[in-house]
Amino acid sequence: MSDLVRSDDLGSAVAVRRPFRRVVSLVPSLTEAVALTAAGLLVGATDWCTEPPALPVRRVGGTKNPDLAAVVALAPDLVVANEEENRPADIEALRAAGVPVWVTAPRSLPAGLRSLRRLLVDCLALDEPGWLRAAEDVWRAPYAGPRRRALVPIWRRPWMALGRDTFAGDVLDRLGVTNVLAGVAERYPKVDLAAVRGSVDLVVLPDEPYAFCPADGPEAFAGWNVPVACVSGRHLTWYGPSLTEARSVLSRQLAAAIPDAAPGQL
Repeated sequence: MSDLVRSDDLGSAVAVRRPFRRVVSLVPSLTEAVALTAAGLLVGATDWCTEPPALPVRRVGGTKNPDLAAVVALAPDLVVANEEENRPADIEALRAAGVPVWVTAPRSLPAGLRSLRRLLVDCLALDEPGWLRAAEDVWRAPYAGPRRRALVPIWRRPWMALGRDTFAGDVLDRLGVTNVLAGVAERYPKVDLAAVRGSVDLVVLPDEPYAFCPADGPEAFAGWNVPVACVSGRHLTWYGPSLTEARSVLSRQLAAAIPDAAPGQL
């Protein structure tokens, strides 16, 4: 094997070992991206890595509490992680054990596409996947319809929502949805619902990280007299192959909640 030094999304130097034969992913979206680009390269993934279904790899716990001993025992050439999904202490523990860790940190859709190309092509030395080019094509045309101001909760008890500089917030912005909390200091602030009630004309409820659904979440906004859209968290927050269909899926789900709106026209 030959070692090359590359910089991940956070600027950390990572000694990557080529050729790559064993990769462990601690991020569901990156698990899907690697698995669909280079079948057989993955040897480990978290319990939350559900795409592609029935992936035949060793499960190494959750994103926030991975079994670090199990990861090290897999002798990976590289572990892929994410600034938000994974704890810095776990990343540093793996590096201290001699395991190279590549950390992604996109905060916008273009940054997500660049991050994927850097990981797959520049770091892993894979051929650029067709789905990545397709995703770029899908999102190239700007949104030109009417816009809505929305609250986008991501948790309840306590209520938390999308704030500034988030990948999901940028995706929604490209679909005509302006995050009403985009200007706050925090990226995922706690929210006093009464304080924002009069400033929105839409509520968007993704089904992850909190599993909002028609039976859990919309009732909290029953008196607001605004549409409530339940949307796919995978298509809103994952950066990977799902981006090829995210624009159409999310557009349909948003339009379905708004009377007389056609997909792509809020």
